[in-house]
Amino acid sequence: MKKYFVTAISTDSGKTLVSAILVNALQADYWKPVQAGMIETDSTTIRKWMNSEHSIIHPEAYRLQYPASPHAAAKKENIVIDPALIQLPDTDGNDLIIEGAGGVLVPLNDTAVVADLITQFDAEVILVSNIYLGSINHTLLTAGELKRRNIKVKGIIFNGEPNEETERIILKHTGYKKLLHVYPEDKITDAVIKAYAIKLFEHWYE
Repeated sequence: MKKYFVTAISTDSGKTLVSAILVNALQADYWKPVQAGMIETDSTTIRKWMNSEHSIIHPEAYRLQYPASPHAAAKKENIVIDPALIQLPDTDGNDLIIEGAGGVLVPLNDTAVVADLITQFDAEVILVSNIYLGSINHTLLTAGELKRRNIKVKGIIFNGEPNEETERIILKHTGYKKLLHVYPEDKITDAVIKAYAIKLFEHWYE
C-alpha cells in the first residue's frame, strides 16, 4: 500500500480535483484527515467523481464547520486538533490518497502544521501548483520547506492556463518531475476525470 499526500501552494488550488484523478487512476482509497468549513465536503465531491468499485472514502478525523484555517476553526468549536489521534485508515491493501488542508504550513494547532502529518504518515507528496502571478515564488517556497523536512515528492501537477516559462523555471529549481497538467474545464465530468487519469500514466513511472 502506497500513501500519496496531495498538498498545494495555496488554498483553492485544485487539490480535490487532482485527488479525484489520482483515486480513479490508481483505484485508490481517499481520505481527508481534517476538513473545515464546507457545506459539501471534499469527500462528497470525490464521491461524485469516483469511478471505482474498489475505492473507499474514509471519514475525516476532524470535521469542522467554521470556514477558516483548521486551528482557527477548531478553536471556534472548542476543539484542539491532536495529530497523535489522527490515525491512518485501513485500506485493505489499496493505495491511499490523502488530501491536505491548504498548504504545507497551514496550522493544525499552536505547534503542528500540515507538513507534520505528511511526516507522521510517511507519505509521498504530490504537489499541486496552480498557475497565477506569484505562483513561482509560492511553489519554490513550498518546495524549499518540503526539502528542509526531507519529505519525498513524487512530482508536480500544474493546474490552470498553461505558462511554459513558469513551468520550466519551477521544474528547473525544484528538480521535481511534472506528472500532469490540468487545464481549465467548462465542466468536470466522469469523462474528463477518466481522460486525465489515463494521461497521468504517461509520466507516472518515469
